[in-house]
Amino acid sequence: MFQKKIHAIFHFNFIDRIVKSKREEILNLIKDKLDLKLVKDCLDIGTTEDSSFGSSNYIINNLPVKKKKSLSNQNISLGCYESTLVKSITEDLKNNEIKSFKSDLVISSAVIEHVGNFENQKKMIENMIKLSNKYLVFTTPNKFHPIEFHTKLFLLHWFPNKAFAKILKLLGFEFFSKEENLNLLSERQIYKLTGLMPDSFEFKIFFVRLFYFKSNFIVIGYKK
Repeated sequence: MFQKKIHAIFHFNFIDRIVKSKREEILNLIKDKLDLKLVKDCLDIGTTEDSSFGSSNYIINNLPVKKKKSLSNQNISLGCYESTLVKSITEDLKNNEIKSFKSDLVISSAVIEHVGNFENQKKMIENMIKLSNKYLVFTTPNKFHPIEFHTKLFLLHWFPNKAFAKILKLLGFEFFSKEENLNLLSERQIYKLTGLMPDSFEFKIFFVRLFYFKSNFIVIGYKK
């Protein structure tokens, strides 16, 4: 009942339009910060097969790069990808997989908060580095924005993770109460993660705002 009331207030189409507008801002920032003339191919991490929302795969679909590949734990049948590796980005990559899917730009939109604990998030970035020839980009919502965008709850996600997980379970959000399904990142945690990466990449952190608060972080890695 509680979730139904929440969804009635934040209608899915309304939320989708907001998410799409933020992703359009992120896309424009990426175009501004990267020299896409140097990008011959792009690998999308965490592609979704669900194309029912306008925000789904929005960034990769609108990047001006002709050759696009996908790495996802879903079977992707969408025609815009020339090849897909069905695998989790937190798994070990084989040499032939790296060779086949290595790309000038490796990008991931709103995936890192869904791969589990801190070690899995670290592993994801390490694998993106292995797959990147020039650039890597990942985006994620800000843990300390007043709205938690997956559950549409206000402020409750500012509690420590364990307390927030218990609250989610009590409110009926069983799926998102599990760390492997939702582990939000703060700006400080992003700096910690990128600080653990090899010196071969330089990282810069950007953001977009919603209601005056930082809503999404955009992390760009440049190969030195």
